[in-house]
Amino acid sequence: MTRPPSLLRRIAVAMPFALSVAAPSLAGTTTPSPPASPVPAQERLPLFEIGILGGGGYVPDYPAAEQSRLRGIISPSITYRGDLLRADEFGARLRAWRDGGTEFSLSASGAFPVSSRENRARQGMPDLDWMGEIGPTLRITLWSDPAAPRRVILETPVRAVFSTDLSSIHFRGWVFNPDIAWEQRGLFLPRSRFRIGLGVVLANERFMDYFYGVAPEFARPDRPAYRARGGYLGTRLQFSYRVPVTENLSLIAGARLENFSGATNADSPLFRRDFNLSVAAGFSWTLYRSMETVPVTAEPLE
Repeated sequence: MTRPPSLLRRIAVAMPFALSVAAPSLAGTTTPSPPASPVPAQERLPLFEIGILGGGGYVPDYPAAEQSRLRGIISPSITYRGDLLRADEFGARLRAWRDGGTEFSLSASGAFPVSSRENRARQGMPDLDWMGEIGPTLRITLWSDPAAPRRVILETPVRAVFSTDLSSIHFRGWVFNPDIAWEQRGLFLPRSRFRIGLGVVLANERFMDYFYGVAPEFARPDRPAYRARGGYLGTRLQFSYRVPVTENLSLIAGARLENFSGATNADSPLFRRDFNLSVAAGFSWTLYRSMETVPVTAEPLE
């Protein structure tokens, strides 16, 4: 989910993508309150929900940036639990194929813009625009215990990345960020949802050059010209914790630690730190639920 999307960025951008259907939740994603745990055999949930999502956090300007800042957003949110199209806490996606614990889908994410005037390393360079990414994802359940419920999943998203200044759109390359995660409901508090994941980020030359490249016209004594290369960007450890407080209100908290040691473009003058830390918190408030419902019988963690 872009500069690998921070937890706050995933909160902020997943719902605008869901609205158009369909970006680092918390930990990639946004939704109103999840179902209780464990899910009864014949429980039904609304097909369609509308609400408000709000969040804020302290996040880096871009991967390996030396500066971080407070960001926040309030946005409409949509949950849609269709068999093919789904917008929920995993983000907006087209579930093209499912077989047991394996799902192949089309998903999206995004990220905030960054003003180069406010970033010491990038002063005098073009801004980093709003970014969005979309592409296929294969998600595999490696192990599950429905009685808990808890599971270990592997996700392998491959996404095309685009940037926009809201007047034009530019293709920025490709990102591959496989992630293995532990998910569990009911940890510490009833109906809560906990997720912790570890993954790596790989990207092609065009994507890397957007963040780490320095064109000759923007070079200066402390920032020589640089052409980025495709390859390894970094490793990230992230967690999120979501608690339904009432039927309509859920609270969310999360964090992400990123390590860029050994990154392909560590010699770029824009590469400033080996570690970035993001922290975020938010809420979701459900305002409307459809009368039509859908059964939730086999996926207590969905």
